Amino acid sequence: MSGQLSMLGGAPARASALDLYARATPGFEERLARTVALLRQAASEHGSGLIQASSLGAEDMVITDLISRHALPICVATLDTGRLHAQTLALLPRIRQSYGIEVQVYSPPEQAVITLVRERGLNSMYESLALRKECCGIRKLEPLKRMLDGRTAWITGLRREQSANRADVPFTEPDGPGRVKLNALAEWSWADVWHYIQSYAVPYNDLHDQFMPSIGCEPCTRAIAVGEDFRAGRWWWENDDAKECGLHKSHSPAQAGSAHGAEIGSGVSAQANFGKAEVKAATAAGRSQDENAKECGLHKAQSNEELNNHGAKA
Repeated sequence: MSGQLSMLGGAPARASALDLYARATPGFEERLARTVALLRQAASEHGSGLIQASSLGAEDMVITDLISRHALPICVATLDTGRLHAQTLALLPRIRQSYGIEVQVYSPPEQAVITLVRERGLNSMYESLALRKECCGIRKLEPLKRMLDGRTAWITGLRREQSANRADVPFTEPDGPGRVKLNALAEWSWADVWHYIQSYAVPYNDLHDQFMPSIGCEPCTRAIAVGEDFRAGRWWWENDDAKECGLHKSHSPAQAGSAHGAEIGSGVSAQANFGKAEVKAATAAGRSQDENAKECGLHKAQSNEELNNHGAKA
């Protein structure tokens, strides 16, 4: 058991993500039913034009399980940036084994990455916000554009509880001419996500057991410390004054306050759980990134023209 002493040197083993976060909360079955209904309707309306853009995070693994469990004809795809953790990539064969789903993998153009590394260095993202966004643009936005080409709808794992910047994420939102974005778990809490994973034995990234609730590229992700925001482990080195995002749609927290609180207030928040758990100390104490900059560009409501322009630059 995870709460017992480790067999290695008698040190206490850390509790798993399931132990820490899985909670049955009031209204879960209703939220689950609404999510399944949304996925069914989307599959019916969009057919082959629909795709799940999976980050391979906990939320997206729940959605992939729902797609398989309800035999929905929805393609599943992900981005391999070239800088992902081995634990993240290890989910691809696990998905194949568990669900019989072959995840489509989109990678950045090799020459664009070679040029980026040659001109900027391997870890240019640490040098400035602009260089971090340039890296995200080449490694994420360009392959995302190819993933979404010809699609009329895509499914994400965005949730309102993830950050203040996502506090009023809707179930459905426009994403440029002729395409919509579906946030199937918009109203779910972190407790809901892990309750589902526990209930249905959904495979998940081992890094979640190491206090990484939000997992991106390896150099851009760290474990969070007690009381830190859900996404504090992403791009943690950027200063609080990095307020200009430039790429991202803001889901205004002012508009979401009452609805957000009503829908997930009864659940167990990620921050509350992390505050009670044994977690690693922050590697850069006192330095956290402004919420407005904690995005890479994947979840801005962008027009096709904007995506095309980025593709040309890449």
